[in-house]
Amino acid sequence: MFPVIVGVNHCTAPLEVREKFNFSSAMMDKALKELRAQPSLQGAVILSTCNRMEIYAVTTEIEMGISLIKDFLSRYAKMDQQELGRYLYIHTLYDTVRHLLRVVSGLNSMILGETQILGQVAQAYETANQAGVSNKVIHVLFQNALAIGKRVRSETRIDQHPVSISYTAVELAKQCFGDLGGKSIMVLGAGEMSALTAQYLVEAGATMVMVSNRSYDRAVALAAELQGEAVRFSEIERVLPEIDIVISATASPRFILLPPVVAQVMALRPEKPLLLIDIALPRDIHPEVRRISGVTLYDIDDLRGVVDSHHALREAAAKQAETIIEEEMIRFLTWHNSLSVVPTIATLKERAHEIKENQLEQAIERLGTISPKQEKIIRSLANSLINQLLHTPITKLKEAAATSQGHLYAEILQNLFDLDVRGEEERKQPSPKQRGSAE
Repeated sequence: MFPVIVGVNHCTAPLEVREKFNFSSAMMDKALKELRAQPSLQGAVILSTCNRMEIYAVTTEIEMGISLIKDFLSRYAKMDQQELGRYLYIHTLYDTVRHLLRVVSGLNSMILGETQILGQVAQAYETANQAGVSNKVIHVLFQNALAIGKRVRSETRIDQHPVSISYTAVELAKQCFGDLGGKSIMVLGAGEMSALTAQYLVEAGATMVMVSNRSYDRAVALAAELQGEAVRFSEIERVLPEIDIVISATASPRFILLPPVVAQVMALRPEKPLLLIDIALPRDIHPEVRRISGVTLYDIDDLRGVVDSHHALREAAAKQAETIIEEEMIRFLTWHNSLSVVPTIATLKERAHEIKENQLEQAIERLGTISPKQEKIIRSLANSLINQLLHTPITKLKEAAATSQGHLYAEILQNLFDLDVRGEEERKQPSPKQRGSAE
């Protein structure tokens, strides 16, 4: 079984393309099960965030597995294969593992060392488990990756000065307005990202924070935590003329702020500029809004140019993190290579045991009446011969498993001994030969 990844991110696809690949929580279970139902795909995890969509899968046939995932994404995003190929990146085998380790460590993020990605990967893995689409390789891959992500943060302190999309959005607002004290700010949405944004706004000195959400109760709860004010979603247009900064992070599948509405608002305040920062995916604010006089609109991709004062420290920590990742890659390689030899070793032992038992029964029958002590000596001799004979090839095969030659050694041994090697679950069932002899 081989790990692969097919994905798009902020480096390979613009925001308007990434929106096509967004998987909401409501869609995720169905999407995962559709992937798992594909032939040759043994497990899958979908990681869908504002800056990336990645499908991690385990396949028995790499080329077919990748082709099936691309077909799935083509249907989902309603894009033809040629257009799709312009934006996708594909990793296989150990490049997949290394990529995931860099992702969980915050090294592959638009904002170096960002803090939310570790939790997002953990959630994606848990969602796959709940959907019943994981397998042994997925479990080992993601459990190790999450542990390594924590190790990187513990040893390098790359998150000593936490950064996230929310934090960077507030940094951008500070760069545009300077002191946020006295500014009237509205946060659209009451989810995790919106809550973080509101928290950073208060820490940055904002004294007038309003929260609006489709669920008014959630807006009230978040506003209470901030000592701010909740605004009903239907009242946004009425309140906007008094707002200086809007930071939007809802989960709406459609635009919330459209050009005609914003144009009417600005007509009421021609001398007062409005800063809009849209950190949602899909976007909350129609891009044409930026054409309106007095309005400045930034989206997620605009945040990559915002550099905070701790960026240099995170770059130094990132170099240390790369060293940790390479150390962990060696451990994973050793384990994964062993997967190809473990079934071979088990099957070889089974074959030797069958031959030994058959020959013992024939020999004891020919000897006639013998004492229990004599039978024990004969069986002990047979066991000793088999164990000594298999010791060297099994030891050598285990040693080869730690190298790139492990698969080759296993295949040679299978051919030499004519072994019918199957997976662990398959070996619990009778082989075709065993079924034939039973009949």
